[in-house]
Amino acid sequence: MRISLLGGTGDIGQALALRWAFDTDHEIVIGSRDPAKARAKAEEYETELDSLGVSRSINGFKNGMAAERGDIVVLAVPPFHIRDTVESVADRLDDVDVLVTPAVGMNRDDSGFHYKPPKVGSITELVADTAPDGIPVVGAFHGLSADRLADLELDIEQDTLIVGDDEDAKEMIRRLAEEIEGLRALDAGGIANSAEVESVTPLLINLALENEGLHDVGIRFE
Repeated sequence: MRISLLGGTGDIGQALALRWAFDTDHEIVIGSRDPAKARAKAEEYETELDSLGVSRSINGFKNGMAAERGDIVVLAVPPFHIRDTVESVADRLDDVDVLVTPAVGMNRDDSGFHYKPPKVGSITELVADTAPDGIPVVGAFHGLSADRLADLELDIEQDTLIVGDDEDAKEMIRRLAEEIEGLRALDAGGIANSAEVESVTPLLINLALENEGLHDVGIRFE
């Protein structure tokens, strides 16, 4: 399977790219608005993996070309770029099995981070409304510590909640998530539930900011 991470040069894109390259045999493609930056980051990830004894080839392309090559396309871009990114690659998504979004709308003031969904209700709903007809959308990987994911020598032992209206697509992403060692994926229902899932992220960030030793805080349901 080929996984394309649009915005794969950012924190969560880097973390997921490294983990999937380290723990699985899936082909990893890095996308960016700047193809030179995508190629440079892909080489950087290869070097990091090689330092841990893992030899992988990772390719970098402009977002549209990366989307066209992906079986799974992850929108690892900031929430304010989500709509524009989906619209810019829409004509490249014909053969994509699933479009995945980990983005969360937030703002920050003196008291901390606060959930700020778009008018449609959530970022996942925004992606579903913007994506071409017939492309399943799944929300996943919210609230994970990008730093912890990117440190390949650390155990994760966290849960990610998955939402989607296409059961086959949701199951595909559940399995893909659990190929990352230590990550457990739990079904949180349909896209109508995505606001509740996304709103946990600012809570986790606030906990990390206010409590010593919780920099990489995450969720584990027992």
